[in-house]
Amino acid sequence: MTSFFLCFEENRLLVLVGSEKNANFEAHYATTMGKRLRKLKKIRLHHEGNATLLWSAIVLIVINFAILHIFEAKIYFDICITVSAVLYGILLNFFQCPIRTFEGETDGLVLAPADGKVVVVEETEENEYFHDRRVMVSIFMSLFNVHANWIPVDGTVKLVEHLDGNFHKAWLPKASDENEHSLVVIETPDGTEILVRQVAGAMARRIVTYPSVGEDCYVDEHLGFIKFGSRVDLYLPLGTEVCVELHQKTVGNETIVAKLKQQATM
Repeated sequence: MTSFFLCFEENRLLVLVGSEKNANFEAHYATTMGKRLRKLKKIRLHHEGNATLLWSAIVLIVINFAILHIFEAKIYFDICITVSAVLYGILLNFFQCPIRTFEGETDGLVLAPADGKVVVVEETEENEYFHDRRVMVSIFMSLFNVHANWIPVDGTVKLVEHLDGNFHKAWLPKASDENEHSLVVIETPDGTEILVRQVAGAMARRIVTYPSVGEDCYVDEHLGFIKFGSRVDLYLPLGTEVCVELHQKTVGNETIVAKLKQQATM
């Protein structure tokens, strides 16, 4: 008869199997547990959501407490607490701040600055910084996406600017120019400049941008955070090879959005 033992060692759950026949199972189980633990360690909540999550929890607790004592029928409390749990779960997902590391070389690559869906891929006129034609790739973030933003390329920050504006629905074409937004221009090591535009949506009322002018920045670092539905636009040089399609889903700091045309260095 084969014996199984469970024990903890250095915060790890180990399965000890008393038979060589189960050696493969033991190795597979240990590997799976290790991957799950590493994944859990990479999930954290963004500090931008601390106040929102705290006050939301207080309000929901008060509402549920009131429902429990006002209505005799338990069904009302059950419905209320279920809805509250769903809503709070959406908030927790929204304010997730996953730690992501891009595996591989980043030279010439433009990574997705946000989780979401590609809503624009086109050549257009950029009139705030470049004042010429650029390739525009826009990613829309719904309420169900993580709203942390990532640095899309390695380089040096050349411009950071915040502009007030309207709060049209973020997926509308006019939102890019008319909505409240922040501009970040990054110059890559070979001299290529790209513009990242954080755009507020109909519900967004706060855009946070972390880099400062003159700082070196790298992929894997956070660019900022936009509260609630919004979008991030990329303006790339003509001749850039776009690697995503319209309506394609993106994962921030993982999806390769484009490959820049390498410039000759002096």
